[in-house]
Amino acid sequence: MADIPLGCYTIKSHGAQIARLHMYDWIILVLLAVIDGLLNIIEPFHRFVGKDMMTDLRYPLQGNTVPFWAVPVIGIVLPCAIFGGIYFKKKNFYDLHHGILGILYSVLITAVITDAIKDGVGRPRPDFFWRCFPDGKDLYDNVTTGVLCHGEKSVIKEGHKSFPSGHASWSFAGLGFLTWYLTGKIAVFDRKGHIAKLCIIVLPLLTAALVAVSRVDDYWHHWQDVFAGAIIGLTVASFCYLQFFPYPFDADGLWPYAYNTLQLAEAGIAANSFSVRPTEEMVEEGQGEGGIALRDAVWPMEETVEEGQGQGRIALRDALRCEEDQDWKDPTTP
Repeated sequence: MADIPLGCYTIKSHGAQIARLHMYDWIILVLLAVIDGLLNIIEPFHRFVGKDMMTDLRYPLQGNTVPFWAVPVIGIVLPCAIFGGIYFKKKNFYDLHHGILGILYSVLITAVITDAIKDGVGRPRPDFFWRCFPDGKDLYDNVTTGVLCHGEKSVIKEGHKSFPSGHASWSFAGLGFLTWYLTGKIAVFDRKGHIAKLCIIVLPLLTAALVAVSRVDDYWHHWQDVFAGAIIGLTVASFCYLQFFPYPFDADGLWPYAYNTLQLAEAGIAANSFSVRPTEEMVEEGQGEGGIALRDAVWPMEETVEEGQGQGRIALRDALRCEEDQDWKDPTTP
């Protein structure tokens, strides 16, 4: 490790170390995949469907514009390919690892939530009539007027999984995470006014939206299904991204938290020194000198950050000093 240049973290140099550190994260990820598999096996709730409800459920039964196998390709494989391209250019395995782990968690957590709700709600799809009566001859209970389906059981089972849309939630979970990722990488919120950057980060969201809309066009979902799926996917993607990466508008928003912390450690600076300011009691007792020294060591370094990235933090620091306590005086000043 001593011969590795500062800031160079490859699979060969840090791969095993990072894998061991996140071993439990990968184990839980596998458990999430198993849980989602079980949710797809169990029988969903068969919500009551009466004769008078069939008016809105007679849409034609047809194929998928976006097949099931294409959703993981669009929502997982494509973003991971982008992560890999950035890794080969920048040689930052922390970024590659956390990007892949984050997007997998985003998609699998979304999948578990989506499929659990599907099984619990049991809302019939818009094409339920043809799933229930493939020959077009409808049959109902004389007392309850409920449907007496004679179609294929697997097709009927799938017909009770309308809400929410899995295509929509998966797409927004994966491509929503990619949107966050690209926003940080190309510094969309660098306050330099390059509006063209927004066009880049809108593309993943537009792709996810088109996948969601196709589910309504194919009569596999109601519009409420895809709307709810999009909200679930985008919300989970946001939480998962911010678990590993800073906000894109942060001065350190380019790389994951772990990388930024390691850079500070290798530079001989404690990572939490940015938020350390000793209390007056600590100073009086002689406990604050270390924190003061770290503070004074870190703040001048911020002024050397590339123009436009570090000045906001310095200004905010000074403003917060005055706002928190107008009478506060730097203990190092005689």
